[in-house]
Amino acid sequence: MKPIAHIAIAAAALLAASAHAQVSVKDAWVRATVPQQQATGAFMQLNAAKDTRLLSVTSTVTPLVEVHEMAMQDGVMRMRQIPALELPAGKAVELKPGGYHVMLLDLKQQVKAGDTVPLTLVFEGKDGKRETVEVKAPVRALNASAQPAAGHGDHKH
Repeated sequence: MKPIAHIAIAAAALLAASAHAQVSVKDAWVRATVPQQQATGAFMQLNAAKDTRLLSVTSTVTPLVEVHEMAMQDGVMRMRQIPALELPAGKAVELKPGGYHVMLLDLKQQVKAGDTVPLTLVFEGKDGKRETVEVKAPVRALNASAQPAAGHGDHKH
């Protein structure tokens, strides 16, 4: 089978899987750590078909994962945990450095570029129904920007 056929099959499978999901997750990644560093961030783009909230995130790499926001308070940028992240219907919400993000805390080992970090995201709709989305986020080098790998930044889906 030609490589383009593999890509088409994978894309079709992804579209079929996301057709049932109320929330899509794009461009998930985790920032690498240095030895002894006990926390890092996970970033991604979330898009909900209906008004939804991100309630929680868990990961097998640490027992403590929190959703945070960066906000100006008394002229100082501060990070704080939030109880849930609102996802308005049809509007992409970017989790990125300096904004909303997921914190992986109490890390017991280094997270290295090239690793993959499993994340389980729990969403809740206005109707109270919950949805779980499994994500395998690649780990990017410490100096990585928020942009996807070269050549992937201009894709429209």
